[in-house]
Amino acid sequence: MQAQDALLGWISDPDPSHGIRFADPGGGWDLWPYPRLAALARSVAAALRERSAGPGDVVSIIQHSGPHFVGTLFGAMLAGATPSPIAPPQAFGDRAAYQAHLTGLLATAKPALLVTDLAVAESLTGQVGTIPLLPVEKMTASSPGEPSFEPAMGELALLQFTSGSSGPAGAVEIPYSALAANVASIRAWLRMTPDDATASWLPVHHDMGLIGCLITPIVNGSDLWLMRPEDFVRDPARYLRCFGESGAVLTSMPNFGLGYVARRVTPEKLRGMDFSALRTVIVGAERVDDAALERFCALLGPYGLDRRALQPAYGLAEATLAVTGLDPDEEWTTLRVRPHSLRVGGRIERDGTELEGDDLQPITGCGRPLPGVQVTIEDDDARVLGEDEVGEIVVRGPNVARGHEDGLRTADAGFVHDGQLYVIGRLGDSLKLRGRALFAEDLELALSQAGVPPLRMAALLGHRSGVPTVAVVFEQARAEWLAAAGPLLRRRAEGAEVVFFDAPRGSIARTSSGKPKRRRLWRDFTEDRLPGTVIAEEIS
Repeated sequence: MQAQDALLGWISDPDPSHGIRFADPGGGWDLWPYPRLAALARSVAAALRERSAGPGDVVSIIQHSGPHFVGTLFGAMLAGATPSPIAPPQAFGDRAAYQAHLTGLLATAKPALLVTDLAVAESLTGQVGTIPLLPVEKMTASSPGEPSFEPAMGELALLQFTSGSSGPAGAVEIPYSALAANVASIRAWLRMTPDDATASWLPVHHDMGLIGCLITPIVNGSDLWLMRPEDFVRDPARYLRCFGESGAVLTSMPNFGLGYVARRVTPEKLRGMDFSALRTVIVGAERVDDAALERFCALLGPYGLDRRALQPAYGLAEATLAVTGLDPDEEWTTLRVRPHSLRVGGRIERDGTELEGDDLQPITGCGRPLPGVQVTIEDDDARVLGEDEVGEIVVRGPNVARGHEDGLRTADAGFVHDGQLYVIGRLGDSLKLRGRALFAEDLELALSQAGVPPLRMAALLGHRSGVPTVAVVFEQARAEWLAAAGPLLRRRAEGAEVVFFDAPRGSIARTSSGKPKRRRLWRDFTEDRLPGTVIAEEIS
């Protein structure tokens, strides 16, 4: 009950001086103080109990980011049920792909009911089978909620799903104890106080946006400026004004968010803004690109941003969210290493006078374990490796999901140097070539640094008809991309068949954090179901 109290205590004693500002379509902000959000959560909890949803039941939530999502999320917890957020249809675009995605998630979650909002409910008609579909606005219309509503005992705080970058999205059961522990670790790591406001555009149905940029600020009792992803895409300068004008000091985003800001926001749009108080920009969800960090700093630095505010981190849904991060006020570190040394069982070779040239691979550190979290690097026999030795990242601590209490083997390769974790890539997205390991993330990073836009390509690795193959999918390939990619792939993928594939825009399926869904793309490529054409094919 103590962990549940830590997460839901704000509902019984909400601070009227703080709350969440939700972005509205007209460019303004709709302020919901915490007492108003607490009343909505109690109303949802009462409505769920009226429908006999409680401990042991899963409540799937398909809603846009907004006050009703917050009310439903915490209302389900208050009722003792387990909320399970799912992306709304608009996050996919492809109706058939969304139907297949939704069917799989609901079959896994087995929810007692599905709570949506009126804006989404119509588009879900006929897609959820026999599961009761309830718009939250109608549920709460007759359930005002009781001020003294006592939370029901529940064991699971969340049923969240993995991003699906290396296969189908998997269900992750997060106990209250794990969620409370990770939220506490994040608050301690970032030294959060109720006066430290957060701003976010991340989707709220996935761990980084859900836990890092929604649940943690709410439990912390601090202000939050919350945008939808499409708001950010449409006007990234509006997001920056949350820091440069409104006083937010904390945020999180993946690499591609930094790059998008650097490409779309001009210095003219920053006039009059001051980013000197922006304390923390957590960068995670994918391999951290040093060049993206530098471009972001180059844009905002003249307006007061301290480069130490950029804090690469590592986390994953099976660890609730956060695992490692830089200490506040510590500048990020990038090593340059020989690609051939980046293999499980290998030892990294770092930059030095004897290591020079284009073959050096930059890898940015993701900080040190958060309070209460332990990270080791282990080989296939679970032997703990030493500094600079490459192996699988294993996480232990009170934050890990159910089923991983003895150690979460992440399927991510990495190494530790000077106490910091350096993440190489997914073991499932690598290919062994002539005694060395090639990682999809390495190729994509190298291609982006050669001038190929990250959101217009994906690297796929595997064996096709028994032959080691590297396929690079471009969306509407340009001649200059191919010219840059050819020599790079011949050097990096020596020993493999290299295929360049030209696909229409929108063909590369991605997770909510922007990562390519490589296993799905590989399957479609090898089964000739990926739209587009092969434009080059050779043995490297």
